[in-house]
Amino acid sequence: MRYNKVKIASIGYELAPNVVTSAEIEEQLAPLYDTFNLRRGQLERLTGVTERRFWEAGQPIWVPAAKAGQKALDLANVSPSEIGMLIFSGVCRDNLEPATACAAAHNLGVGPAVEVFDVSSACLGVLTGIVRVANAIELGQIRAGLVVTCESAREIVEQTIDRLLADPDPAKFKKSLATMTGGSGAVGVLLTEASMIENGHRLLGGVARTAPQFHGLCRWGPATGVSPTSPMEMETDAAAVLEHGVVLGAETWREFKSFLGWGENEPDRIVCHQVGSWHRNAILKAFEFPSDGDYVTFSHLGNIGTASLPMTAAMASERGFLMPGHKVGFCGIGSGLNCLFLGLEW
Repeated sequence: MRYNKVKIASIGYELAPNVVTSAEIEEQLAPLYDTFNLRRGQLERLTGVTERRFWEAGQPIWVPAAKAGQKALDLANVSPSEIGMLIFSGVCRDNLEPATACAAAHNLGVGPAVEVFDVSSACLGVLTGIVRVANAIELGQIRAGLVVTCESAREIVEQTIDRLLADPDPAKFKKSLATMTGGSGAVGVLLTEASMIENGHRLLGGVARTAPQFHGLCRWGPATGVSPTSPMEMETDAAAVLEHGVVLGAETWREFKSFLGWGENEPDRIVCHQVGSWHRNAILKAFEFPSDGDYVTFSHLGNIGTASLPMTAAMASERGFLMPGHKVGFCGIGSGLNCLFLGLEW
């Protein structure tokens, strides 16, 4: 995929208010740690996640998503009436139907001639939404579109802790480790036709690759089938996800650089999905990319699913890590397994 007419105009984000440390989670798991004779501090040591954030209990998903979307609009001085497509791209949703995007669209006050829908592609949701909006802009169907997301880890973390305490099984604990890194947050990404705004970041193109034979390695969903009242569970074979995800990521990286015609020392910066220290180290090694060219937020925000990569990019830009003229790679790797890498000129 290649683009000539599209800019990412702005990225707005909402941080969840409640900070929860890894030490606090381990305190809740104390009976299990005592049963397995585990030392405190393992969660942070193995993942690099010191803390993450949670929303208040019962927080509707669409509310922070709409707030983040409004921030993106305000940053670029774009009116909701100019939006031609609004996509909600989170793993978390308020209902099976209607689309969570509908509540966000109503709150934002977009006009009636707007496509409003949800997309689902695990942690690649926002990048998938960006591609859908960018395609519509490139084809001249719309001039501006907004991708919003919100993820909430509170519920799945609390339910997993309760499940492990009720049934302290070592195998289940191992498959639940990745769940404990989950955080909460919301993001809005505004894309426009390039001539519509003066600033912004030019979207150059991207590459997608998939390895669906590994779809069973990570699952988050209802424990007893698709029902609004079903308890949720999440299990991840972290070692297998890392092994096969890195292979797929490295293949995508090589194709991505070749497609964009980037040289040995390009891009200048990358922003990856924020999983944990073990994942980051393996990815940078596979990419043969220097660690000082990658920005990290998982240590204090955890893994916020679809919100992780775009929120990290926004923070990196605020802190001067991403500078005008930089060639930047957005490197998304999601369960499925799927990869979607996008190139930008910042």
